[in-house]
Amino acid sequence: MNTNPGLLDLLALRFDPWVWLALIAVGAWYFVAFARSRREQPQLWPVWRAVLFGAALLLTLVSTQSQAITLTLNSMALYMGRLMVLAELVPPLAVLGIPRHLKVTRSSRGGQLLSVLLDPWVVLALWTAIIVFWNVPASFNASIVTNTAGALLPTLYLLGGLLVWAVILRPLPSIQGRSFGNRGWFGLLSGLPMMAVAAVWLYSPSVLYTPYVSALCLWNLTPLQNQSISGWIMMLAGLPGMALALIQLMAWLIELADGGSSGAPPQPPAA
Repeated sequence: MNTNPGLLDLLALRFDPWVWLALIAVGAWYFVAFARSRREQPQLWPVWRAVLFGAALLLTLVSTQSQAITLTLNSMALYMGRLMVLAELVPPLAVLGIPRHLKVTRSSRGGQLLSVLLDPWVVLALWTAIIVFWNVPASFNASIVTNTAGALLPTLYLLGGLLVWAVILRPLPSIQGRSFGNRGWFGLLSGLPMMAVAAVWLYSPSVLYTPYVSALCLWNLTPLQNQSISGWIMMLAGLPGMALALIQLMAWLIELADGGSSGAPPQPPAA
Protein backbone atom coordinates (compact mmCIF):
# COMPACT_ATOMS: atom_id res chain seq x y z
CA MET A 1 0.00 0.00 0.00
CA ASN A 2 1.17 3.51 -0.84
CA THR A 3 1.41 5.31 2.52
CA ASN A 4 2.31 8.62 0.91
CA PRO A 5 -0.42 9.20 -1.71
CA GLY A 6 -0.56 12.43 -3.66
CA LEU A 7 -3.60 14.59 -4.36
CA LEU A 8 -4.30 12.91 -7.71
CA ASP A 9 -4.19 9.48 -6.04
CA LEU A 10 -6.75 10.60 -3.45
CA LEU A 11 -9.09 12.26 -5.96
CA ALA A 12 -9.19 9.40 -8.47
CA LEU A 13 -12.85 8.48 -8.86
CA ARG A 14 -14.52 5.13 -8.19
CA PHE A 15 -17.98 4.03 -9.30
CA ASP A 16 -20.88 3.32 -6.93
CA PRO A 17 -23.89 3.22 -9.29
CA TRP A 18 -26.47 4.26 -6.68
CA VAL A 19 -24.54 7.37 -5.65
CA TRP A 20 -23.85 8.38 -9.25
CA LEU A 21 -27.50 7.85 -10.23
CA ALA A 22 -28.74 9.89 -7.25
CA LEU A 23 -26.41 12.80 -8.01
CA ILE A 24 -27.24 12.71 -11.74
CA ALA A 25 -30.97 12.70 -10.94
CA VAL A 26 -30.69 15.68 -8.57
CA GLY A 27 -28.49 17.57 -11.02
CA ALA A 28 -30.81 16.87 -13.96
CA TRP A 29 -33.89 17.99 -12.00
CA TYR A 30 -32.16 21.20 -10.88
CA PHE A 31 -30.65 22.25 -14.20
CA VAL A 32 -33.80 21.45 -16.24
CA ALA A 33 -35.77 23.71 -13.89
CA PHE A 34 -32.99 26.33 -14.14
CA ALA A 35 -33.00 26.28 -17.95
CA ARG A 36 -36.81 26.58 -18.08
CA SER A 37 -36.76 29.50 -15.65
CA ARG A 38 -34.00 31.29 -17.57
CA ARG A 39 -36.04 31.06 -20.78
CA GLU A 40 -39.17 32.52 -19.19
CA GLN A 41 -37.84 35.02 -16.61
CA PRO A 42 -34.02 35.20 -16.62
CA GLN A 43 -33.77 37.60 -13.70
CA LEU A 44 -35.47 35.26 -11.20
CA TRP A 45 -32.77 32.58 -11.19
CA PRO A 46 -29.24 34.06 -11.36
CA VAL A 47 -26.48 32.02 -12.99
CA TRP A 48 -24.30 32.23 -9.88
CA ARG A 49 -26.84 30.17 -7.93
CA ALA A 50 -26.62 27.38 -10.51
CA VAL A 51 -22.82 27.53 -10.37
CA LEU A 52 -22.86 27.13 -6.57
CA PHE A 53 -25.29 24.21 -6.77
CA GLY A 54 -23.14 22.54 -9.41
CA ALA A 55 -20.09 22.98 -7.17
CA ALA A 56 -22.01 21.33 -4.32
CA LEU A 57 -22.79 18.31 -6.52
CA LEU A 58 -19.17 18.06 -7.65
CA LEU A 59 -17.84 18.21 -4.08
CA THR A 60 -20.36 15.57 -2.99
CA LEU A 61 -19.19 13.33 -5.80
CA VAL A 62 -15.51 13.75 -4.91
CA SER A 63 -16.16 13.25 -1.19
CA THR A 64 -18.17 10.06 -1.65
CA GLN A 65 -16.67 8.53 -4.79
CA SER A 66 -12.94 9.15 -4.58
CA GLN A 67 -10.18 6.67 -3.75
CA ALA A 68 -9.72 8.48 -0.44
CA ILE A 69 -12.57 6.29 0.84
CA THR A 70 -10.36 3.21 0.59
CA LEU A 71 -7.81 4.81 2.96
CA THR A 72 -10.22 5.49 5.83
CA LEU A 73 -8.50 2.93 8.09
CA ASN A 74 -5.14 4.62 7.51
CA SER A 75 -6.02 8.24 8.14
CA MET A 76 -8.58 9.58 10.58
CA ALA A 77 -7.68 13.09 9.41
CA LEU A 78 -8.52 12.21 5.79
CA TYR A 79 -11.80 10.62 6.91
CA MET A 80 -12.72 13.67 8.96
CA GLY A 81 -11.79 16.00 6.09
CA ARG A 82 -14.27 14.19 3.83
CA LEU A 83 -17.00 14.37 6.48
CA MET A 84 -16.44 18.09 7.04
CA VAL A 85 -16.67 18.79 3.30
CA LEU A 86 -20.06 17.05 3.34
CA ALA A 87 -21.24 18.81 6.52
CA GLU A 88 -19.79 22.32 6.25
CA LEU A 89 -18.93 23.05 2.61
CA VAL A 90 -21.48 21.26 0.43
CA PRO A 91 -24.59 22.40 2.40
CA PRO A 92 -24.09 26.20 2.19
CA LEU A 93 -23.30 25.93 -1.52
CA ALA A 94 -26.42 23.83 -2.12
CA VAL A 95 -28.65 26.09 -0.01
CA LEU A 96 -27.36 29.24 -1.71
CA GLY A 97 -28.13 27.54 -5.03
CA ILE A 98 -31.85 27.46 -4.20
CA PRO A 99 -33.63 30.29 -6.06
CA ARG A 100 -35.35 32.83 -3.84
CA HIS A 101 -38.54 32.97 -5.90
CA LEU A 102 -39.68 29.52 -4.78
CA LYS A 103 -42.93 29.84 -2.83
CA VAL A 104 -43.91 27.19 -0.33
CA THR A 105 -47.02 27.85 1.71
CA ARG A 106 -47.37 26.65 5.28
CA SER A 107 -50.81 25.20 4.51
CA SER A 108 -49.49 22.74 1.90
CA ARG A 109 -48.28 19.27 2.92
CA GLY A 110 -44.76 20.05 1.83
CA GLY A 111 -44.84 23.34 3.70
CA GLN A 112 -46.07 21.67 6.88
CA LEU A 113 -43.32 19.06 6.70
CA LEU A 114 -40.60 21.60 5.94
CA SER A 115 -41.78 23.95 8.68
CA VAL A 116 -41.23 21.12 11.18
CA LEU A 117 -37.92 19.92 9.72
CA LEU A 118 -36.53 23.47 9.53
CA ASP A 119 -37.61 24.47 13.02
CA PRO A 120 -34.38 25.57 14.74
CA TRP A 121 -34.97 23.50 17.88
CA VAL A 122 -35.72 20.35 15.87
CA VAL A 123 -32.63 20.87 13.71
CA LEU A 124 -30.46 21.58 16.76
CA ALA A 125 -31.61 18.36 18.45
CA LEU A 126 -31.00 16.27 15.31
CA TRP A 127 -27.58 17.81 14.64
CA THR A 128 -26.45 17.38 18.25
CA ALA A 129 -27.57 13.73 18.19
CA ILE A 130 -25.61 13.09 14.98
CA ILE A 131 -22.42 14.71 16.28
CA VAL A 132 -22.52 13.22 19.77
CA PHE A 133 -23.73 9.71 18.90
CA TRP A 134 -21.38 9.16 15.97
CA ASN A 135 -18.35 10.36 17.89
CA VAL A 136 -18.87 7.99 20.80
CA PRO A 137 -16.04 5.42 20.31
CA ALA A 138 -18.37 2.45 19.68
CA SER A 139 -20.35 4.28 16.99
CA PHE A 140 -17.33 5.86 15.34
CA ASN A 141 -15.54 2.50 15.28
CA ALA A 142 -18.55 0.97 13.55
CA SER A 143 -18.49 3.71 10.91
CA ILE A 144 -14.90 2.79 10.10
CA VAL A 145 -15.04 -1.01 9.97
CA THR A 146 -18.67 -1.67 8.91
CA ASN A 147 -19.74 -1.04 5.33
CA THR A 148 -23.33 -0.11 6.23
CA ALA A 149 -22.33 2.28 9.00
CA GLY A 150 -19.53 3.64 6.85
CA ALA A 151 -22.05 4.76 4.23
CA LEU A 152 -24.55 5.97 6.83
CA LEU A 153 -22.29 8.45 8.62
CA PRO A 154 -21.41 10.61 5.56
CA THR A 155 -25.10 10.62 4.61
CA LEU A 156 -26.13 11.81 8.07
CA TYR A 157 -23.45 14.51 8.11
CA LEU A 158 -24.65 15.74 4.71
CA LEU A 159 -28.35 15.76 5.64
CA GLY A 160 -27.67 17.30 9.05
CA GLY A 161 -25.48 19.97 7.51
CA LEU A 162 -28.18 20.79 4.94
CA LEU A 163 -30.74 21.32 7.72
CA VAL A 164 -28.36 23.46 9.80
CA TRP A 165 -27.39 25.71 6.90
CA ALA A 166 -31.00 25.95 5.74
CA VAL A 167 -31.87 27.46 9.13
CA ILE A 168 -28.88 29.82 9.04
CA LEU A 169 -29.32 31.02 5.42
CA ARG A 170 -33.17 30.89 5.35
CA PRO A 171 -33.76 29.89 1.69
CA LEU A 172 -37.56 29.56 2.13
CA PRO A 173 -38.68 32.79 3.82
CA SER A 174 -42.37 31.96 3.30
CA ILE A 175 -42.13 29.22 5.95
CA GLN A 176 -39.07 30.41 7.87
CA GLY A 177 -40.08 33.46 9.86
CA ARG A 178 -36.93 33.87 11.92
CA SER A 179 -35.06 37.10 12.64
CA PHE A 180 -31.31 37.62 12.51
CA GLY A 181 -31.21 37.18 16.27
CA ASN A 182 -32.89 33.78 16.23
CA ARG A 183 -30.63 32.54 13.44
CA GLY A 184 -27.53 33.95 15.12
CA TRP A 185 -28.22 32.20 18.41
CA PHE A 186 -29.00 29.00 16.52
CA GLY A 187 -25.72 29.20 14.61
CA LEU A 188 -23.72 29.58 17.80
CA LEU A 189 -25.52 26.74 19.59
CA SER A 190 -25.29 24.37 16.61
CA GLY A 191 -21.53 24.93 16.42
CA LEU A 192 -20.91 23.96 20.05
CA PRO A 193 -21.19 20.13 19.66
CA MET A 194 -18.52 20.07 16.95
CA MET A 195 -16.26 22.40 18.90
CA ALA A 196 -16.60 20.19 22.00
CA VAL A 197 -15.70 17.01 20.07
CA ALA A 198 -12.81 18.79 18.34
CA ALA A 199 -11.44 19.93 21.71
CA VAL A 200 -11.56 16.37 23.04
CA TRP A 201 -9.59 15.11 20.04
CA LEU A 202 -7.08 17.93 20.29
CA TYR A 203 -6.25 17.48 23.97
CA SER A 204 -6.75 13.74 24.50
CA PRO A 205 -3.47 12.11 25.65
CA SER A 206 -4.39 8.80 24.00
CA VAL A 207 -6.04 7.48 20.84
CA LEU A 208 -9.78 7.18 21.46
CA TYR A 209 -10.82 4.88 18.62
CA THR A 210 -9.74 1.23 18.52
CA PRO A 211 -9.16 0.86 14.74
CA TYR A 212 -6.57 3.65 14.85
CA VAL A 213 -4.62 2.52 17.93
CA SER A 214 -2.16 0.42 15.93
CA ALA A 215 -3.02 1.58 12.42
CA LEU A 216 -0.36 2.20 9.79
CA CYS A 217 -1.11 5.87 9.15
CA LEU A 218 -0.51 7.80 5.97
CA TRP A 219 2.31 10.33 5.57
CA ASN A 220 4.28 8.86 8.52
CA LEU A 221 1.89 10.31 11.09
CA THR A 222 1.29 8.61 14.40
CA PRO A 223 -2.30 7.67 15.37
CA LEU A 224 -2.30 10.37 18.05
CA GLN A 225 -1.11 13.01 15.56
CA ASN A 226 -3.88 11.86 13.21
CA GLN A 227 -6.45 12.34 15.94
CA SER A 228 -5.15 15.80 16.82
CA ILE A 229 -5.18 16.89 13.17
CA SER A 230 -8.76 15.63 12.93
CA GLY A 231 -9.64 17.90 15.84
CA TRP A 232 -8.12 20.87 14.04
CA ILE A 233 -10.01 19.99 10.84
CA MET A 234 -13.34 19.81 12.68
CA MET A 235 -12.68 23.03 14.61
CA LEU A 236 -11.63 25.01 11.52
CA ALA A 237 -14.57 23.65 9.52
CA GLY A 238 -17.00 24.96 12.14
CA LEU A 239 -15.52 28.48 12.29
CA PRO A 240 -17.25 29.94 9.18
CA GLY A 241 -20.69 28.99 10.51
CA MET A 242 -19.94 30.50 13.91
CA ALA A 243 -18.52 33.65 12.30
CA LEU A 244 -21.71 34.05 10.26
CA ALA A 245 -23.75 33.53 13.44
CA LEU A 246 -21.85 36.36 15.15
CA ILE A 247 -22.47 38.61 12.14
CA GLN A 248 -26.19 37.82 12.29
CA LEU A 249 -26.26 38.60 16.00
CA MET A 250 -24.51 41.91 15.41
CA ALA A 251 -26.98 42.76 12.62
CA TRP A 252 -29.83 41.93 14.98
CA LEU A 253 -28.42 44.17 17.73
CA ILE A 254 -27.91 47.03 15.24
CA GLU A 255 -31.48 46.52 14.03
CA LEU A 256 -32.74 46.73 17.61
CA ALA A 257 -30.68 49.86 18.27
CA ASP A 258 -31.91 51.54 15.08
CA GLY A 259 -35.48 50.61 15.90
CA GLY A 260 -35.19 52.12 19.36
CA SER A 261 -33.58 55.33 18.14
CA SER A 262 -35.77 55.95 15.08
CA GLY A 263 -39.01 56.62 16.90
CA ALA A 264 -40.61 60.04 16.96
CA PRO A 265 -39.56 62.33 19.82
CA PRO A 266 -41.94 62.32 22.76
CA GLN A 267 -44.65 64.95 22.64
CA PRO A 268 -45.04 67.45 25.55
CA PRO A 269 -47.98 66.72 27.79
CA ALA A 270 -51.19 68.57 27.02
CA ALA A 271 -52.05 71.52 29.23
